[in-house]
Amino acid sequence: MNAKLPQAYFSKLLRAIVEFDMIQDGDHILLGISGGKDSIFLAYAMKILQQRLHKEFALSALTINPMFKDEQGQPAFFDIDRARAFMQELGIPYDVIDVDIEGAMAETDYKSPCFTCAFFRRGAMNRYASEHGIHKVAYAHHNDDAVETFFMGMLYSGQLHTFTPVTYLDRTDVTVIRPLIYFREQEIIDAQAFHGFDPVKNPCPHDGNTSRQTIKELIARLDQSIPDCYNHLAAAMRQGALGQLWPAAQSRKEMRETYYRYMGNNIKQK
Repeated sequence: MNAKLPQAYFSKLLRAIVEFDMIQDGDHILLGISGGKDSIFLAYAMKILQQRLHKEFALSALTINPMFKDEQGQPAFFDIDRARAFMQELGIPYDVIDVDIEGAMAETDYKSPCFTCAFFRRGAMNRYASEHGIHKVAYAHHNDDAVETFFMGMLYSGQLHTFTPVTYLDRTDVTVIRPLIYFREQEIIDAQAFHGFDPVKNPCPHDGNTSRQTIKELIARLDQSIPDCYNHLAAAMRQGALGQLWPAAQSRKEMRETYYRYMGNNIKQK
């Protein structure tokens, strides 16, 4: 395949790679491929980087088959063969492994299904990478994913956090990179015109009915009424963006000495 990208797309891709120093000579990078629009574009973009960068690195791809079932209890259709053919067209070695995420969700129904799915997918990717001597994994998270994660953290847990462009996992000696972090989701949808792949339908029974989807829709509504709302959320993710905040909450133990300074005499009188 003669893979090509418009210069505006390539510039965004290159900015992430250069700014966060994602690729080194001799790297073997395992691509997480679901067959959806994001991961297909990731594979296409990484192939272009392999052809154009002054770096020598290898690419492999892996799909985790989550073994979801349909309403009749039969294996849900997951069009892996089309993804396999596309990887072959790109010249990227490709593998598929089965992971019973459906069963894991049933056993951990007290947790969000999205959390359980992501946890087991990451674990399977990292194990596969380690078993095959691969020390770098690339995921297709884009800018909207990062902003949504950041906003979800504020609303659902009261924390300011999101995933980072490069993350080193010391337990497995695997480095995770996210080369698409400067792309908006709509740009990746539009990129189908370049690579021509019709995304594989997500077999997840919870697709479109998740907390992330709620946040995605909320941000879209806010962005219509608040000028630059999305851009401001994206800017707030950066270190150095914090303004004046309250100090961390103190425990009763930490406040004890101060408490007695205020109430000591009164306590003795009682």
